[in-house]
Amino acid sequence: MYHQNYNPLGNAFLSTLVAAIPILTLLYFIALHPHRDELGRRHLGISAPYAALYGVIAAFLVSCIPFGMPVASAVSAFAYGSLSGFLGIIWIVLAAMFLYTMTVITGKFEIVKESIIHISFDRRLQVLLIAFSFGAIIEGTSGFGTPVAIAGAVMVGLGFSPFQSAVLNLLANTAPVAWGAIGTPIVTLAAVSGLDQVTLSAMAGHQLPFASLLVPFWLVVTFVKMEGGTWKEAFEVWPATLVSGASFAIMQYFASGTNSFHLMTDVVSGVFSVVCTALFLRFVWHPKTRFLLRSERAARERAAAASVGAAGRDSTDRSWEYPYTVRQTVYAWLPWAILIAACALWGMPSFKAFLNNLFSDAKFSTTLLGSKFSGTLSLPGWDMPSLHNLVQRMPPVALPNAKPEAARFTINWLSAAGTGVFVAALLSGLALRMTAAQWKEATSRTIHRMKIPVLVIGQVLGLGYLTRYSGTDAVLGLAFTKAGFMYPFFAAYLGWLGVFLTGSDTASNALFGSLQRITAQQLKLNEILIVATNSTGGVMGKMIDAQSIMVACAACYESPKERTHALGPIFRTVWWHSIALAAFIGIIAMLQAYVFPGVIPVPPPK
Repeated sequence: MYHQNYNPLGNAFLSTLVAAIPILTLLYFIALHPHRDELGRRHLGISAPYAALYGVIAAFLVSCIPFGMPVASAVSAFAYGSLSGFLGIIWIVLAAMFLYTMTVITGKFEIVKESIIHISFDRRLQVLLIAFSFGAIIEGTSGFGTPVAIAGAVMVGLGFSPFQSAVLNLLANTAPVAWGAIGTPIVTLAAVSGLDQVTLSAMAGHQLPFASLLVPFWLVVTFVKMEGGTWKEAFEVWPATLVSGASFAIMQYFASGTNSFHLMTDVVSGVFSVVCTALFLRFVWHPKTRFLLRSERAARERAAAASVGAAGRDSTDRSWEYPYTVRQTVYAWLPWAILIAACALWGMPSFKAFLNNLFSDAKFSTTLLGSKFSGTLSLPGWDMPSLHNLVQRMPPVALPNAKPEAARFTINWLSAAGTGVFVAALLSGLALRMTAAQWKEATSRTIHRMKIPVLVIGQVLGLGYLTRYSGTDAVLGLAFTKAGFMYPFFAAYLGWLGVFLTGSDTASNALFGSLQRITAQQLKLNEILIVATNSTGGVMGKMIDAQSIMVACAACYESPKERTHALGPIFRTVWWHSIALAAFIGIIAMLQAYVFPGVIPVPPPK
């Protein structure tokens, strides 16, 4: 039995510093290590696979030497993280990119693109519709990086640059994350903390709507500044930005506190936001001028000089007719409708249970690498060797009578969200009547595009699990608990740290949900507020975890070389946005803890 030690050096500061070495190593090589490319140009940050590898090596050294974790247990923890990451995250993104590639190959994506453009020709409004509202729907159905991949690919298809598309979709994928994949983070948070699920969801719904109002404005300003625009141009579209954010925030507030819809908060809020924004732009208001990409503005100037060209049309010019019929448009959107329906179905607890029990009569039990491998054909599981029930979390991170940490790799191959996305891709291919050659091309292009991201994501998730089972993550978390009166503010940053370490709000909640409740009890703070803040603060760390950035790179960049070198610049760009938005949630938590405690929902009597 490995008992976690949260002060192995006998000095809390030194122990915390050593525990941070793997994360600092990863950050340094991703964003700060100087190197020169083959042309002699100087860059900061090395390619993603090597940066992840150096972080993993540092995590093994820290876990096994100062923290004393057995080497076999450390290897098993890393393998557990990589395997769980493949089934829980990589499988989803692979299937989503497969579906997207199908729509490109069959030409249907061009129709989808035109239908979006004709809602608004203004690029600022396209950012709102795609990155924020549409991305929230995808987050609500499948989560785990899928909205960044799909919405990012859509924006690249519309002409946005890969870097721009990646950054904007990482920024947008914040406020909806707490209810991603049919509310999985909230379900997990309730399970590990022992608090009421609907009450925690309602508490998150009393915090994140403020972010839902802010993020659309943040997105538009960021985009306009990236394109060399002015503050005036950014706020010229404030009516549509307000409608987009307010419609999402209002529905988010009400849906999150209901028994019927709290797990579907993102889906209903995203759909409501898309509908409200589209109707507002169609029938009520539209900007007087059309904001274009920098390249389009240059083309417009050339066209104006020649007095020809569609690029010079103003947004009030209705001569640019939509070239497709309603039937063609609906058919082109069919794959995305199938995706949303499949993800919603796979997210239903009753359907998950049905799939997990589908072959329950086919039972087996054997050993794999000396450890138990058993279960049913539909739900096999492997007790990770040298790890399962052999790691003990200690107070104050866990209760004194806490059970040892389980490490059973459950292969829910039928009920996994990725399987739902893959089924949606298969059904979409059939609906689009793809030829054998198109199936082959879609498969080949997806594999080619995802091979490096899969390697990086696997390493980063393995690193996250290694820090979890060695206890180094808890050492970092305990540093935040010293904040006393300011703890509600830093509770947001504890969740933020968890998402950065694990790449998932769900995993962050599993990691720190119990610690947040214990700390709230010790400091006599409201447990519902503090525990929910772990999730709402955590969502702001989603944009800086290497896994999400690598997913964005895979979706937005065609060139493998560009893909592996883009992680550093993207990380450096979104880092300060992440810090600022996490502080925004922390301030909200402070106000709710000490100024407006009446907004904290009361759990139902037991």
